[in-house]
Amino acid sequence: MSGTYRHEKNCLNCGYTVEKNYCTQCGQPNLELKEPFWGFISHSIGHYFHFDSKFFHTLIPLLTKPGQLTLDYLAGKRARYIHPVSLYIFVSIVYFLIVPHALDYGHHQKNAAAEKVVTLKDSKLTDKEDLEGLPEILADQITNSEYRALSFKAQQHILDSLNQVYDKAPSTALKYKIDRFKVIHKKMPDSTFEAYSIRQKALPKADQDNWITRQFKKKQIYINQKKDKDHWDIKEEVKKYQPKQFFLLMPLLAFFIMLNFRKNRIYYIDHLVFTIHGMTAFFIISSVAVPIKQYVFGENSPVSLLIGWAVFAGIVWYLYTGLKLFYNRSVSMTIKKTITVIVLYYITFALSEWAISGVIKYFIA
Repeated sequence: MSGTYRHEKNCLNCGYTVEKNYCTQCGQPNLELKEPFWGFISHSIGHYFHFDSKFFHTLIPLLTKPGQLTLDYLAGKRARYIHPVSLYIFVSIVYFLIVPHALDYGHHQKNAAAEKVVTLKDSKLTDKEDLEGLPEILADQITNSEYRALSFKAQQHILDSLNQVYDKAPSTALKYKIDRFKVIHKKMPDSTFEAYSIRQKALPKADQDNWITRQFKKKQIYINQKKDKDHWDIKEEVKKYQPKQFFLLMPLLAFFIMLNFRKNRIYYIDHLVFTIHGMTAFFIISSVAVPIKQYVFGENSPVSLLIGWAVFAGIVWYLYTGLKLFYNRSVSMTIKKTITVIVLYYITFALSEWAISGVIKYFIA
């Protein structure tokens, strides 16, 4: 500890008598209040590297020696490690910031790819410089349903392009198509929040909706869009809740482990500490693997599928190795218990997904 110790023996934090350099009541060092600049800097750096040192002392055995960190913690060897709950909170915050965003990114990429396929015909409006024959193509190939599926902004762009084509090469079929598209486009303004926002900006300031009304409108439009089953994947929606599922089901996983290893006669809290360490390791691995899958290779690429299987195999290995070391059972018994715990957790996870899916469908039905 850097800094100059005080000669006075009263603790400035709690008022307790300080025998040496630290208060035995609250643990605060009995340092002078005013310290030189370099003393302040060295003190701060010392605290940082102390945490940094504890973090890596905790992280390495957590990831490479499943179960050992829990054994050390329950044996009282805690000074060198970060507290399980503190570590879990820190890692879970990082996880909840990274993983849901990556999953959402993958979902949007999938939708963008689907939209690109749907609007291939429409690309002729913007990509083709030679407009000869385009009116006939539009009249024959672009259907009302395809046009209705586009965003408000894309519809407007289509209409503008069609009008340009019509000015250069008038056609009865194209005129009919433009009139039909205008009707669809006119009915759309509040079917997307983007269209609603454009319409609002066009109104005088006094006639625009207030902030609360806009939020209600946004929610209403979102629900109406979800009702369109052709443009909504319930599985993708449920997947967004997975991080919360892992968090809420963690105590239940500890209970499953306790049931399977009840002959060890240890308290539930010990099983929970083991589970917290295991879930923390899972969050760390997922915080690295999921972004790589979504941002680098794409969700359904062969490399991403390989990474997914590698993560699953790593989870099975981690659970088996940790259970074997922590509960000290035979290989065959540990394998049986590992499979049982995985099956119980999988069933519970699937049931929770089914419940979440039912709730989502209920609120958008």
